[in-house]
Amino acid sequence: MLSDLRIGLLCVAAACALPMTVQAQRAPDESAILATVKQLFDGMRAGDSAMVHAAFHPRAQLATAVTRLGKAGVEFDSLDTFVRNVGTPHDSIWDERVRNQSVRQDATLATVWAEYSFYVGSRFNHCGVDAIQLAKVGEGWRIVALTDTRRRRPCPEQP
Repeated sequence: MLSDLRIGLLCVAAACALPMTVQAQRAPDESAILATVKQLFDGMRAGDSAMVHAAFHPRAQLATAVTRLGKAGVEFDSLDTFVRNVGTPHDSIWDERVRNQSVRQDATLATVWAEYSFYVGSRFNHCGVDAIQLAKVGEGWRIVALTDTRRRRPCPEQP
């Protein structure tokens, strides 16, 4: 029978090894997943509706978590409306700059959580978080749901 000290040391060793195992298994397709997300934002900057549309599954859901008059809620958007709004050339470039991206994957399902700052041309507009669900379809990854938050403060870039 192992002594209490040996059992304690084995538990500590196992706990130390666990984060390395989880990290190694987290997102084997991370670069392909992030390439799909990048395609969306590159398409927005270019005002290219075909590029934006190609990043999504045809039945994707889009939503924004909002607070209106002190009450939490959710506003939904159709894929067609979203693609038309962000994938159309504008007088100023619509530039959603993401940072601190975190990717989680299990088989053919992935989630990207990213903070963002949104600029119209060089002018800061708002910030928030994107929560993006992707699924592997055939050989590629497609966005099946995109939910975001939007606020003007507090934001890292706020004037």
